[in-house]
Amino acid sequence: MSTLVLELRAGDMMVVNGAPIRFRNRCRIELTAKARFLFGKQIMAPDQATTPARRIYYALQTAYIGTEEERERALAVARRLIAEFQAATTSALARMLLDRALAAAEADECYVALKLARRVMRHEEAALQAAAPALAEG
Repeated sequence: MSTLVLELRAGDMMVVNGAPIRFRNRCRIELTAKARFLFGKQIMAPDQATTPARRIYYALQTAYIGTEEERERALAVARRLIAEFQAATTSALARMLLDRALAAAEADECYVALKLARRVMRHEEAALQAAAPALAEG
């Protein structure tokens, strides 16, 4: 792996190999070895997993940055949630993105899986916003 340089501000949060880190001051760090990490807005707190797509993201996040035991359980949860979402949605795009996300997670490319899951979350959010006026009228 090549060196990855990250610039973080005071108060930023980062999780590296399952360990949460909060930065007290602005800093620049280099990751010189393979590490499982997320930072800033990429990290979803458990109480933010409030929709089906967000629950999938949270499960994939745990499969990526959790402990070894948590990662195995979270991947199983992600499989179940993805199957449920795919069965319930009429969106071919969401089904395709979730197929790709699950394949990435199972290949231990969870960062890619999370990027795809974020696209599904945006898609879900747009669908929910579009449905809101119709529900209010009905």
